[in-house]
Amino acid sequence: MTNNTKGVLYALTTMLFWGFLAIALKIAVREIEPFTIVWIRFSIAFIFLFTYFLISDRKQLRILLKPPPKLIIAALALGVNYIGFMLGIKYTSPSNAQVIIQIGPIILAIAGVVLFKEKIKKIQLLGFVVVILGFALFYSQQLRSMFFTPADFNKGVIFTVIGALAWVTYAILQKYLVKDYPPQTLNLFLFGLPALLYLPLANFENLGSISIAWWGLLLFLGANTLIAYGGMTAALKYLDANKVSTIIINNPIITFLAMAIFTFFDVSWIQHENFSPLVWLGATLFIAGAFVVVRSGKKN
Repeated sequence: MTNNTKGVLYALTTMLFWGFLAIALKIAVREIEPFTIVWIRFSIAFIFLFTYFLISDRKQLRILLKPPPKLIIAALALGVNYIGFMLGIKYTSPSNAQVIIQIGPIILAIAGVVLFKEKIKKIQLLGFVVVILGFALFYSQQLRSMFFTPADFNKGVIFTVIGALAWVTYAILQKYLVKDYPPQTLNLFLFGLPALLYLPLANFENLGSISIAWWGLLLFLGANTLIAYGGMTAALKYLDANKVSTIIINNPIITFLAMAIFTFFDVSWIQHENFSPLVWLGATLFIAGAFVVVRSGKKN
């Protein structure tokens, strides 16, 4: 198997897990409070990673005692990203949150021009225009839908945008940090600090009464964090960053298709989503524009 094939498979793994993540979160929030879900996601990922280093390489645990300042800020930003995305899903829907959260990679491309002096290409400018048109169409059509109340929809959009901006902060700092630290060592602290900070906000009262199926869902959410970020890290080892991004950024397509299938079969365990042709068009333009922006960026 070639390195290129390995990189593609790892990136596809991340895309697949992130594609179903929003749906799993929407189901989980029916029974469990958002802050509790976020705490569980970080805690499970941290425990697995901590155990791994405890057995294989205890020296990596030192970062928990002496983290660099940039890593502390990055961990705080990632914590905001998780709760922003979670609340965005709560107040809107998996598909809406998945589309809007892609603002993150787009802003990161702009940050590359401003902070890292990368040159912007004409095709990227075209991509930005398509993103704006797609978002305007998608937003206006979803806002008119009877599926949402305007107040909840706008609240969900704001939370998701905050999550996207926080992710950009995390990604920029991560770009500096990976020059000096192994990615999984950074992840250990990135998962650990938010797990500690969200502990007082977590509500454990109803966890003792949930069924094994719900616990299985929570374990999936924790494993999703670990596997998706691990897959992305491994993909970056074999592929250029812009190639990895162009694969991963397509994860809303999985969410849209899955939600359309669930709605068609009228499943009872998740709220249905009805997509008009204009919603599909707006989402397609948004994702296509984001694809062009990221795909045309500087190779790394």
